[in-house]
Amino acid sequence: MTTDATGTTENDGEFEEYADLGATTENAMEIAETSMEIVRQFVPDETLADRVRQKAVHSTGDIEFQHLLRFTGREDEDEPVRAGAHAVLDKRPIVTDITMAKAGITNRGHDCETRKAIGNGADLAAETGMTRTAASVLELDSRGVYDGSIAVVGNAPTAALALADCIEQGTRPAVVVATPVGFVKAVESRERVREVSAERGVPAITNVGRRGGSGLAAALTNELIHVAKDARDGEIEL
Repeated sequence: MTTDATGTTENDGEFEEYADLGATTENAMEIAETSMEIVRQFVPDETLADRVRQKAVHSTGDIEFQHLLRFTGREDEDEPVRAGAHAVLDKRPIVTDITMAKAGITNRGHDCETRKAIGNGADLAAETGMTRTAASVLELDSRGVYDGSIAVVGNAPTAALALADCIEQGTRPAVVVATPVGFVKAVESRERVREVSAERGVPAITNVGRRGGSGLAAALTNELIHVAKDARDGEIEL
């Protein structure tokens, strides 16, 4: 696996097997499995969307968070999960807004390029006064990076708003995972993502309320990778 100067990570031909919740040792796997067994006592385990709800509860330690997730799709609430898993299997790029979200996404179980938007668009930010994250999203979108990608926004509401504008103007990610956090524009940005995604037929996973963050976004993206792994192994059908 290699990482270039822009923060892009690529797998070198073969991937390491997916390790659930990042656990790789016997003791760690036992802890992870026990933890998820506890989560399943409180969260249904019937659909693909339920798997994402379980991961959200596990990553936040908040049982009620399962009720805050929203799945935008034209077929059913499993559609964004299927779309994300297919994108993983198709080795589509995973594009995060900031470094923290990128760092939380597993390097195991997939051959997707992972990259962050932040660090691009500096000239645009300086010229317009917009946030660096918004400018970064617009810069990458101008290069066609977001089309067909797994687009992940874990921190910056302005990045989510910029991504929504791009979708409205014709950009088509394979799936959007947007959980920006905070008290300024976070709620509105996720509402905007849901609205535009529904109108344009782009599958999306978001949440309501002020909570969220890069750790949550990474965890939900990791579950898409886990679903893809299970499909690859023939354990589930997408």
